[in-house]
Amino acid sequence: MAIDLNSDVGESFGNWTFGDDARIIESVSSANVACGFHAGDATGIRATCAAAAAAGVSVGAHPGYRDLAGFGRRFIDVEPAELTNDVVYQIGALQALARAAGTTVRYVKPHGALYNTIAVHELQARAVVQAVREIDDALPLLVLPNTVIEAEARSAGLRTVVEAFADRAYQPDGALVSRREAGSVLHSESDVVDHVLRIATDGEVLAIDGSRIGINAESICVHGDTPGAVAMAAAVRKALTAAGVDIDAFA
Repeated sequence: MAIDLNSDVGESFGNWTFGDDARIIESVSSANVACGFHAGDATGIRATCAAAAAAGVSVGAHPGYRDLAGFGRRFIDVEPAELTNDVVYQIGALQALARAAGTTVRYVKPHGALYNTIAVHELQARAVVQAVREIDDALPLLVLPNTVIEAEARSAGLRTVVEAFADRAYQPDGALVSRREAGSVLHSESDVVDHVLRIATDGEVLAIDGSRIGINAESICVHGDTPGAVAMAAAVRKALTAAGVDIDAFA
């Protein structure tokens, strides 16, 4: 068995340090690098790409809404053509910085509210798909399973990669529990490890009501901004390896 581990990185901005990218990169196989709209600046983004390249970790674009103040976690009712242009802009910027750092952008994973919105919002999902197709239709797109974005991307001929989350709770319908609700983020290292092993070896997650949800994930996200993220990511990698699961980038 093999699975990809990904994490959101490159989100520091100017004097504000966010997460420990260098240590997170030690545990993952794919790095979702912020593109400057929800977080990140050119110097930090380039340094993160260089660190990923040195570690042999795949770099992916992590575009979001133009929302630095809200960290990209607020829905924006943006016109689809504008959203397409915003995503093209962000991927293009990361491609240039990645190339300067000695690597390339190998996939796309939308961030935060945009990621959750395109799971259900047809027009914004199509706008994101259009952006990826215009940049490079060979770029895989990380998605939640059984969502609008998965269907739109596949219909357009894009490769979709089903993602699960190491540190997030799930609703019985397979959606993520909103961060505004208690219990939406798993903080116990042992709970996270159990959750990940269940995904990787049993192909399922336990929803907040105790029901079981089947999920055939190719990649698991360990958020770099969760308290204790570095130790959590290392524990997840160690547990997967001990269970006979190889950690390998999908792109």
